[in-house]
Amino acid sequence: MRLGYFSMPMHPADRPWQETLAEDRAAVILADRLGFHDAFIGEHLTDRMETITSSMVFLATLISDTSRIKLATGTSNLSHQHPVVVAAQAAMFDHLAGGRFILGVSPGALQTDAEALGILGEDRAAIFAEAMDVITGIWAGEAPYDLPGARFPVSTRRTMNPDLNIGYLPKPLQSPRPEMVGTVLAPYSNTATVLGRRDVHMLSGNFLLPQWVATHWPKYAAGQEESGLRADPADWRIARTIFVADTHEDAVEYALRNPASPYRAYYAQMMDKMRPLGRMELFKTDRSMPDEAVTLDGAVDELVIAGTPDEVAERILTFREEVGDFGELVYAGMDWVDERLARRSLELMAEKVMPAVNGALPS
Repeated sequence: MRLGYFSMPMHPADRPWQETLAEDRAAVILADRLGFHDAFIGEHLTDRMETITSSMVFLATLISDTSRIKLATGTSNLSHQHPVVVAAQAAMFDHLAGGRFILGVSPGALQTDAEALGILGEDRAAIFAEAMDVITGIWAGEAPYDLPGARFPVSTRRTMNPDLNIGYLPKPLQSPRPEMVGTVLAPYSNTATVLGRRDVHMLSGNFLLPQWVATHWPKYAAGQEESGLRADPADWRIARTIFVADTHEDAVEYALRNPASPYRAYYAQMMDKMRPLGRMELFKTDRSMPDEAVTLDGAVDELVIAGTPDEVAERILTFREEVGDFGELVYAGMDWVDERLARRSLELMAEKVMPAVNGALPS
């Protein structure tokens, strides 16, 4: 099982922006040193707590400061800009990064982003599906292109001039294209099937209970089958909220019980965001539970894997038994309320937990 890193990231709104950007960079640089396979960075436009507005711009600052880790948009919100722009910028990034690039994609879920962009009432799932087809069509095709679409028809036929070398869109360094990964954030999500049909790999969100994560793979495999493909669990990434400490007491205090815990702050914010959207089922062990029965203590206890390296490894193996085989465990990054403990958790995850997990898995 590979080890990846993912950060939305979410910080207290009163922290200086320059400070949190530096912290987010430091986390990826540390993950690179520790041998993490990839790092996914999320983006939003209108969130005072999630302050990376362009994951691609942010990741570009890390190309020269990292050497092995794959840099992944996590995700590029495809309803936010024209897919021709995404395809061209991603192709350039792939060359700048020497092929250490993954294009992570999503429809873009934040309502205030959609309103600011004037697309609040539009079908962002349809925009998402068409945008993926445009990006892959550009990379697989040749100028002057002929990509029909309800929203994004693409061609340079009328203005292309071979003598002037114009009318050509750039190709990425990786052939035939960089790996593409889409996020799946709801139980029984149809997004999983959309990704499977297009051979875009799947990343299941960290704020879903195991029983809801388990609903993703059958949907994804069905999409793969529709396209004549065979789904490989090695391609499935699952994010989890994890904190590892040298002692059980430190883990419980920092991650679960301390009112200042970044883990409690994260889930308090997530619950506040999901409640008005009618999506509290993410935190329910039974979908028939009333919303008011969902508590912060319950969500944290269910969704945060906290403990010593041995305890965390055991819970990860139990989680794998619940959801099935998958290829990459993605560690969800949090605000560094205590930088020493946050760094130590990443170190223990890479150096102690994952060797124990992989040692227990069948070869």
